[in-house]
Amino acid sequence: MATPVQPFRVLVRDLTHRPGEMREQHLTVPVDAQMGEGLVAVKAGTELDVDLRLESVHEGVLVTAEVDTTAEGECGRCLIDIALPVEVEFQELFAYHSGEAFEYEVQDDHVDLEPLIRDAVVLALPFQPVCRPDCPGLDPETGLRLADHPELVTPEHSDPRWAALTGFTASEDEGTGDEPDADLQRD
Repeated sequence: MATPVQPFRVLVRDLTHRPGEMREQHLTVPVDAQMGEGLVAVKAGTELDVDLRLESVHEGVLVTAEVDTTAEGECGRCLIDIALPVEVEFQELFAYHSGEAFEYEVQDDHVDLEPLIRDAVVLALPFQPVCRPDCPGLDPETGLRLADHPELVTPEHSDPRWAALTGFTASEDEGTGDEPDADLQRD
């Protein structure tokens, strides 16, 4: 019976119980299942570039990782297809089995990075991704993309709910000079 391929499991036999030993390693791992939901996600088949630093310490193996990949999806304002770079870093201790409860442990001379990488990548994805920071979105009447049709952009979008505040101007608060010094008030 063939053992299943587990690309996120890293062999650390050369580091276990050897405090002070360190190894750097690069992995290129294809994503087997989509990471993330919503407007953008790292699609299945996308490659993750993972730079690892594995350090042996008395308690276990300290893993420092930098993960780079690309998320694909739609702009939250104008709905065009976008691709965004995703760069995450994390550091986690994989403890030796000692009877104490640890979230991550060295098992069979391996560390399994999949849950850490998946959590870090998914949490780094933007909730409302945009194609560019000043994306004007869609025209509310025609549904056309305003970036492609600048003639539809009105100079000022006025919301009738805020009409009463249009004549209001904020004042510059220079202070009257009569206020006691904040440091003196504490005494």
